[in-house]
Amino acid sequence: MPTTKGSSDDDRARHRRAHGAVRDASAVRDGLPSPLGPAQLHAEGLLRERRHGRRHDGRRRSLDRARRRHRHPPTADASATPSGAPSSGPGGGPGGGAGGPGNQTITEDFFGLTTNGRRIDDLYAIHSTGVATAPVIAAASAFLAGLTDTQRTATQFTVHSTEWRLWSNVDSYARQGVTLAGMTDDQKTLGTALLKSALSADGLETTEKIRRINQAAGAAIGNTASFNEDAYYWTVMGTPSATEPWGFQFDGHHLVINYFVLGDQVVMSPCFWGSEPTSMEIDGETVTVCHEEVVASLAFVNSLTQAQQAVAIESATKSNESMKAGAFSDNAVQTYTGLRADVLNGAQRKKLLGIVEAFVGRGKADAAKVRMAEVRRYLDDTYVTWAGSTADDSAFYVRVHSPVVWVEVDCQAPGPLAGAYGATQGSGATQKHVHSIIRTPNGNDYGRELLRQHYLTSPHHR
Repeated sequence: MPTTKGSSDDDRARHRRAHGAVRDASAVRDGLPSPLGPAQLHAEGLLRERRHGRRHDGRRRSLDRARRRHRHPPTADASATPSGAPSSGPGGGPGGGAGGPGNQTITEDFFGLTTNGRRIDDLYAIHSTGVATAPVIAAASAFLAGLTDTQRTATQFTVHSTEWRLWSNVDSYARQGVTLAGMTDDQKTLGTALLKSALSADGLETTEKIRRINQAAGAAIGNTASFNEDAYYWTVMGTPSATEPWGFQFDGHHLVINYFVLGDQVVMSPCFWGSEPTSMEIDGETVTVCHEEVVASLAFVNSLTQAQQAVAIESATKSNESMKAGAFSDNAVQTYTGLRADVLNGAQRKKLLGIVEAFVGRGKADAAKVRMAEVRRYLDDTYVTWAGSTADDSAFYVRVHSPVVWVEVDCQAPGPLAGAYGATQGSGATQKHVHSIIRTPNGNDYGRELLRQHYLTSPHHR
């Protein structure tokens, strides 16, 4: 069984120094989020990252210099507009998709994905949705109660903590929280119950398959110390509540779930789903994962006319990695490119929505219904960009981008688990290695816009 990362006091101290994570210890000890006053809000109403920016200017500059030294050239198939946010991931590749050093971190306050560095206002509001959040509140409360005092202290952060943003799909990333490897069977059962309360049957099955393949692929290459089903970490932000904001994060290799709750509103993003390989024989069973988004994407692009494909397809070739808004790219700036959905017919629009539904459908049905209604409201303002071929077995990249949703499906080159399926690392993009992500542009990843409004409008926070 792998050793729990950050389990010692020295490891945890080093981790916090490396990431500049800010934590209100007294609030966590009391089980309550620490309220922010108006003086702690940006002039534009954005929540500050709680002293992180002011204290770590020197670290920011050194990290920026390190990133410039290690950054790969941007891919040519779907280029992003430069931004002040870090656009490279732990391996230096765009969007945090590549492997590499596990010490990447954030360098600036949260702003959110935009097309030009300016957010669109009035997209999100606190309101009743009818989503049943009581089950996830109960499951999260039970999960926390099942931890030891030491585990709970390491796991629970304030709801406005920068810990939300310190996630990565890379195996070697140094994470906070409590790891499955360090939990008892009863504690793992409580964690599974929490996932079950937040996710649909398909969503829960997807998380389990990603972890199973990670374990089996690690065994196939003789490295289960790095690649296994227990190197996944839990953190809880705030205290589970029916009225106050809170949420949780489940984070590990190829699997990241961010889940924010405010009353009966749920924001389930960013969520990263991936696998290498995407299909594998395990104990006599063929286990396949991340297939829905691949099938839905190909169904859409092949429903387009030749003239429409000419607009949507920006490159007929696919680079090894194309993801633009993976880990540590919360503030990526990307202009709209490709084909606008207002030119699509009814059948094509349905297939386009099918790509988004492959991700949204991993949440509970009632939350997914609310989210898809939001996506549909801005369907005419949605753009689709494609790179690569359109054959059923082709590697490709697709991006679905609107004011309220961002989806990327990226077939990547074989990575560190290439040997598990007879491939050579870096030998060209393939459907056997898929990274995909869903985000909420214009400031509502992690529910941040709802959190901002809550602090501004709730009498007990004024």
